[in-house]
Amino acid sequence: MPRILIVDDEPKIAELINKYATFEGYDTVEVNDGMKAIEICKVEDFDIIVMDIMMPELDGFSAVREIRKTKDTPVIMLSARGEEYDRIHGFEVGADDYVVKPFSPKELMMRVEAILKRTQNKSDKEKENIINIDGINIDLAARILRIDGKVVSLTPKEYDLLTFLIENQGIALSREKIISTVWGYDYYGDDRTLDTHIKLLRKNLGPYSNRIVTLRGVGYRFEKED
Repeated sequence: MPRILIVDDEPKIAELINKYATFEGYDTVEVNDGMKAIEICKVEDFDIIVMDIMMPELDGFSAVREIRKTKDTPVIMLSARGEEYDRIHGFEVGADDYVVKPFSPKELMMRVEAILKRTQNKSDKEKENIINIDGINIDLAARILRIDGKVVSLTPKEYDLLTFLIENQGIALSREKIISTVWGYDYYGDDRTLDTHIKLLRKNLGPYSNRIVTLRGVGYRFEKED
């Protein structure tokens, strides 16, 4: 039975998530602040974390940053704010998804299910392989990106997006195709999530950022090797 850690200081929201998660067959654990989330993640393992941002003691951003030092547990962040800055910050610290309050509990559970399914498929199918394109080196088995020999830290979602683009290099990929493959569900929000990740990915690729080409009105393409 998959385990979900619910981190939210609003009892009604935590109770609502818990109710739907339990109904869907998940084992749930609730804590009400970031510090407690960090502490419990040190001694217990979870399949996914649903993390609120604005909380006492320690905010969700800081909590995810600390958890990411030792665990790769997928994280869905909850926030009453949907500005681009907040989304970018959430993805930078390692969140896999970002849901703006008020939200549909049913949709949240669909996102949870999709992330868990994708994570399981990835662990089942991932092969030992190395990708080399110019100064871009990716160790697929270790999930490590090197740019000109230097290790560059990516969030799990940035890594998934980069590998998908590279595996389809030279192919024009629609926004819908990228989102359905990388995010693993029928996306209900706007396109800003994808655009934000592309922006962060280009930043991490440094001198090779121009490899990711924007196709206006279509989506994106990763340029083939020269």
